[in-house]
Amino acid sequence: MDDSTPESPRGSSHGRLRWAGLTVVLVLMAIVSIGIGVRHSEARRLVKWTHAQAVPTVEVTRVESAKGGSTLQLPARIDAYSRAPIYARVSGYVKSWSADIGTHVKTGQLLAVIEIPDLDEQLAQAKADLASARANAALAAKTAHRWEALVGSGLVSRQETDQKLSALAAQNAGVKAAAANVGRIEAMKRYARIVAPFNGIVTARNTDVGQLVNAGDNGPGNELFVVSDVRRLRVYVEVPQSDAPAIVPGATARLSVPGYPGHEFKATVVASAGAVSASSGSTLVQLIMENPGGRVLPGSFAIAHFQLSANRDALRVPADALIFDRHGLRVATVGRDDRVAFRHVSIAHDYGDSVQIGSGLVAGDRVIDSPPDGLFDGDRVRIAAHRKRHEPYPGRGAPVARASAKPGREESAGDYGVRRQEPHRQPRPGRI
Repeated sequence: MDDSTPESPRGSSHGRLRWAGLTVVLVLMAIVSIGIGVRHSEARRLVKWTHAQAVPTVEVTRVESAKGGSTLQLPARIDAYSRAPIYARVSGYVKSWSADIGTHVKTGQLLAVIEIPDLDEQLAQAKADLASARANAALAAKTAHRWEALVGSGLVSRQETDQKLSALAAQNAGVKAAAANVGRIEAMKRYARIVAPFNGIVTARNTDVGQLVNAGDNGPGNELFVVSDVRRLRVYVEVPQSDAPAIVPGATARLSVPGYPGHEFKATVVASAGAVSASSGSTLVQLIMENPGGRVLPGSFAIAHFQLSANRDALRVPADALIFDRHGLRVATVGRDDRVAFRHVSIAHDYGDSVQIGSGLVAGDRVIDSPPDGLFDGDRVRIAAHRKRHEPYPGRGAPVARASAKPGREESAGDYGVRRQEPHRQPRPGRI
């Protein structure tokens, strides 16, 4: 009989359970170890990323000398080539008008008629006075002739004869005065018909039938009509003193007029005031532009673009690069070691979106465009890859620090890879 006892099924089951439990424990320990390792790795990556974000990323632009001519943009005022406000020359009531606003008129075309019954009566009286003066002059002439015939025979004295001749001369002068008075009134009557002084368009009508008009009431807004010649237009521009020598008669300018986007009109400089206004520090320049079809309306606002010759010594930087604070006007530059250095500058000319630097920079300097707040001399910065303005940075990296707070400025939203639209807000103090 064999002494070995076969293993019971119950003991075999407990062994398998122990091995299964040990396996589970080992798997859990492996998972925990892997998780801890991943967390440490992520922590190291986070620390590295945080340190990277501590160095601000900035855009830089390299200062260069002007290679081509610059464009000077200035506001302009457009007026009609000829503008005639028409007032009443005689007093009366408006009988009729025949030209409304927008009507194209020719020289001498009737605009309105004024009813002047009192002037008609004055004319009748003046004609009667003229007839009386002529009759008196005829009688004086006959009397003088008789006395001249009698003076030779000694029947009348020379003194009396001279008196009769003087009376004749006075009566003749009275005739001329009466005739001139008739002519004056007849000329005034012709002013009852208001006509266009030149070819043009009626740009204002401030009268109506039955309105009382008074001669000599020539104040602003009292004109009956305004006629303007718009076939050509006069353009007036206030040019800064520093640029006035470059704007000479014969120079051309391009005009951008609201209402015609993408279209430019050409104008030519014809005159300059030749003096600088003490109140504005600018010189008034007049240009002439052709206006076929009357497309551009007189009284319009426009932007004049003058092309200036290049100044090889001129350095230009974006206006966003300027910093104005308690230290004065400065720009932030980046050296070869990618460290910030502030420099004091002076502005020679302001072009709006850019400025011409008078001193403080040299060609080749790297200037930070819209430097972020909190930069100091010696701070290390990261130079952003070249991109177009308003273009988001690629990838999910940190955004480039921007200090500009212009309304509607779009920026990168950082690590989320989306863009946001900033709300409208006022610019921060200490920046221009």
